[in-house]
Amino acid sequence: MTIDDRLLVVIAGPTAVGKTALGIALAGHYNTDIISADSRQFFREMRIGTAAPSEQELSLVPHHFVHHLSILDPYNVSRFESDALALLGKLFTAHQVVCMVGGSGLYINAVCHGIDLLPDPDPEIRRELKETLADAGIAALQDELALLDPGYAAQVDHMNPARIIRALEICRATGVPYSKLRTNRPKQRAFRILKVGLELPRELLYQRINKRVDEMFTAGLFEEALALYPYRHLNALNTVGYKELFDHFEGLTSLEHAIDKIKIHSRRYAKRQLTWFKKDTGYKWFQPGDLERIIALPEMQGV
Repeated sequence: MTIDDRLLVVIAGPTAVGKTALGIALAGHYNTDIISADSRQFFREMRIGTAAPSEQELSLVPHHFVHHLSILDPYNVSRFESDALALLGKLFTAHQVVCMVGGSGLYINAVCHGIDLLPDPDPEIRRELKETLADAGIAALQDELALLDPGYAAQVDHMNPARIIRALEICRATGVPYSKLRTNRPKQRAFRILKVGLELPRELLYQRINKRVDEMFTAGLFEEALALYPYRHLNALNTVGYKELFDHFEGLTSLEHAIDKIKIHSRRYAKRQLTWFKKDTGYKWFQPGDLERIIALPEMQGV
């Protein structure tokens, strides 16, 4: 059997919906491995706040790309695409099915469809751009982008500093407009792909998110964030659950208010995740308890 017959099953959806449990059940059924596509669970120092699989869960089936990096290690979606494809090439020699589980839509798309090869961020350029944002506001970044890359400036979300800064990093580092380096052309993969999206009624999902946040604090999120506070400038820590506690450590908010903010921001993040995945009509949607229905899909027959 050739690699063209192999199947990558993507399990995606919003935070707290139940991706980890479903992924483990599906991987266990097919006696296969899981590739994590949660970009914050890559970092070993961020175990609690990212709701990474527990040691017990990790022991049930082989997991890859969980806690394999330090927050000090440079990493990006282009490297993940290369690393994940190289790993899939090896895993598909032993398994007909491999599962990829996560909520980072950009990282999932990179493996399924490819992402353009853009240079790694220059830490010094990023620092300068963030200082400009802090000192002069987002308008100064917007003006520079309009000068260096008017094409991208016309389409980017003008109020999204992360995207503007990333585009400016490329423009400054290469001397080429960011828009010229983005081809947006899907790449063909040598394996089949089945995309499974998980969803729940909104009220139930929000209840699960709130409960998860409470459980994180019971498990030691406060102490984990406090230990990471000296590294708060790192991009990896610009993450819900940490940045709200950093504000508390700086005396900007009470702990109670920080916890409420984590819950609010987590719910908003879940909504954005769903919006992202729903735009992709290739997903088949289920609830997290629908293992048997997923196994019964036509794409799963014969594997």
